[in-house]
Amino acid sequence: MPEEHTIVEWTAYEHEHIERGSDWYWALGIVAVCIAVTAILLHDFLFGVLILLAAVTIALLSRVPPDLSHFEISERGIQVNNTLHRFDQIISFWVDETHRGGRPLLLVDTTKFMSPNLIIPIEHVDPRLVRAYLVERCEEVHMREPLTHRIFEFLGL
Repeated sequence: MPEEHTIVEWTAYEHEHIERGSDWYWALGIVAVCIAVTAILLHDFLFGVLILLAAVTIALLSRVPPDLSHFEISERGIQVNNTLHRFDQIISFWVDETHRGGRPLLLVDTTKFMSPNLIIPIEHVDPRLVRAYLVERCEEVHMREPLTHRIFEFLGL
């Protein structure tokens, strides 16, 4: 088996962890209970229960700090922890250096069913180096961070 050469590798947290105060949890609970009561009054008991379960899940997940992930770009593809995304599975990419959080992001569109979009934070590595290597192997298409990812980031998930 030929030796694989790693081009770029770095570690970064999946997202920025925001400590939430008790006021945030109270607000989440009040909003969830109001929506659930409204749903029950409109004879949609199941939706009310779903809203309460979602609020509890969000509250629990917002307390958990993010994991430190290992990212690697090699001759075979992009590896996120132990998952390799081969170049033949990558449709396009974009390096967003103007991300509002201050750190650049690597946005990757893949053909994989369960993880079609990868949002990879770039830290301790020059994003121009990442772009220069990927542009030779994949198509570069302007992309934006998905709205759902922004919402999850806002919620601290």
